[in-house]
Amino acid sequence: MHGVRWEMHNRAVDKRGDKLREHILWVAKDVFLELGFERASMDVIAARATTSKRTLYAHFESKEKLFLAVIELVRSLFLSRLGVPGDHSRKTSEALTIFCGRYLEILIYESNVQMMRVSMAESERFPDQAKLYFDVMFTEVHARLSTYLREQASLSTRSASDAAHRLLSQILYPRLTRSLFGMDLLAKTFSPEALSPEFDVRVIHKAVAELIEHLRTRAALHAVASPTLK
Repeated sequence: MHGVRWEMHNRAVDKRGDKLREHILWVAKDVFLELGFERASMDVIAARATTSKRTLYAHFESKEKLFLAVIELVRSLFLSRLGVPGDHSRKTSEALTIFCGRYLEILIYESNVQMMRVSMAESERFPDQAKLYFDVMFTEVHARLSTYLREQASLSTRSASDAAHRLLSQILYPRLTRSLFGMDLLAKTFSPEALSPEFDVRVIHKAVAELIEHLRTRAALHAVASPTLK
């Protein structure tokens, strides 16, 4: 009986520790976004998290380790909120439009733009982190889109990759660039569950329609050409 109580006690302690760690990460994220890595200090983070520096260092042995943990938090949240195109609709055009709209909505959300700026500013100090962050924000999204297009349109791996690249290029420029350089107002909030009805997807809808038409034309030409190739 004593052993069971001790195990339950340890589990409760671990649970409180996990909650405190998560709380510290969210507070640290805000501090890094506000002050940047260089100006942010463990003293400030501990004070804002209403915990002691000793407790803070018990969870994260250095500011560098804490910063990397914050980046990992942002990465995991980004991918879980984005999903894959097939999550959003059974209709191909609608699935692509919502997926790309959701992607851009999250990407140009104020907090995410600020984190991209911080990550780029610290790329020399943390090159591996910068690569991982880029892979999640762009490479992984391209891979998810490419896989969906390959399955839905029966494309080769290379053709699906090219199609995904074409679509992403159209939706990211110039909105992402303008957001990074502070030329457009950034969204202060967004729904963690789904694409906001207020988010303007007209450009995305047009790009998706053009891509689908391009793929249909390509497939039709291939069907006509195939008999002559035999």
